[in-house]
Amino acid sequence: MKVIEKYVAREILGAVLFVLLAFLALFAFFDLMGELQDIGRGDYRLQHAFLYIFMRLPGYTYDLIPIAALIGTIYALAQLAARSEFTIMRVSSMSTRMAGLMLAKVGLVFVVLTFVFGELIAPTTNAMAEKMRTELQNASRSAGFRSGLWTKDVIRQGGMTGEIVGSRFVNVRQVLASGQLKGVKLYEFDHDFRLTAVVTADHAEYRGENTWRLVNVAQTSFSVEALDSNTAVSSKSFESKDVTSEITPGIVSVLFADPDRMSARDLAAYTRYLDDNKQNSERYAISFWKKIVYPFAVFVMMALALPFAYLHFRAGGVSLKIFIGIMIGVSFQLINSLFSHIGLLNTWPALVTALLPSTVFLTAAIGALWWVERH
Repeated sequence: MKVIEKYVAREILGAVLFVLLAFLALFAFFDLMGELQDIGRGDYRLQHAFLYIFMRLPGYTYDLIPIAALIGTIYALAQLAARSEFTIMRVSSMSTRMAGLMLAKVGLVFVVLTFVFGELIAPTTNAMAEKMRTELQNASRSAGFRSGLWTKDVIRQGGMTGEIVGSRFVNVRQVLASGQLKGVKLYEFDHDFRLTAVVTADHAEYRGENTWRLVNVAQTSFSVEALDSNTAVSSKSFESKDVTSEITPGIVSVLFADPDRMSARDLAAYTRYLDDNKQNSERYAISFWKKIVYPFAVFVMMALALPFAYLHFRAGGVSLKIFIGIMIGVSFQLINSLFSHIGLLNTWPALVTALLPSTVFLTAAIGALWWVERH
């Protein structure tokens, strides 16, 4: 049996690798067509476009491994069936359960690869790609709003470990690729949400240890206790001022990032930050659980591929099976994305939303295996 397992594993690994490379080449070509219009903007040249596309490939690899595992496994098993090798294996006492365990062992390799690309490689390379592209095009980011980027923070007394004494709304006009913030406005409120201060600054630079240095600062303070006196409102100017905040450059970059391109670690940290600031974190919680569940979708895809080894078509067998596999893979990606939006709209638990697509397809795989065994 070990000889058979090695033989089948070699066939599947080769087929999956071929399919994955073909998909990556296709996606890289489409990306290149999209980047051509930006070549010449700032210092962005053709070689930079190629490098940008290359650094985005790990992200595509993460997305495509389950689909490639499905199509590659279908192709390998269809070839074994066409040469009657799979039939010989079944005659040699290989049950469906044994075949499933054999595929699961191969699938474990792809599960680990999916996790490595999704958690370690792709988030890093995607961030590097976007930073390089933004710097070369001399561009900045403003979250798509005319007023710039908005986020919420808490005000603590005596540093990050002190007691919470109020809240702060932060508005940033532009975020440069270097991480510098341009056009900063801070609106500070007390526990009763009464405005206590408005702070504006030309720009802000991160100094480490949750400290931002504001430059060219104008501060207007409002005294709640002295509303009827001349000291109710006071204005001051500073050349620079340090502000302690839970917001870090990492959190700022998250505000522009696609949750599906972030690592589970970053998603968990940002979800905690949103929860601490009483903000809606459901979208990021769903993305976190999808990140945990998605690598195991490889097992579901390979389970869906197993019934194809039992089907025998007289003509066009392999090509028809591959076409069906492509449709199943595309359907899985569409339903996976659809359930994320449905779960968000209906406030389903994040874990349930992430598990439902895989559960539906796993049920279909079990049903298909039951059917082919009895027909």
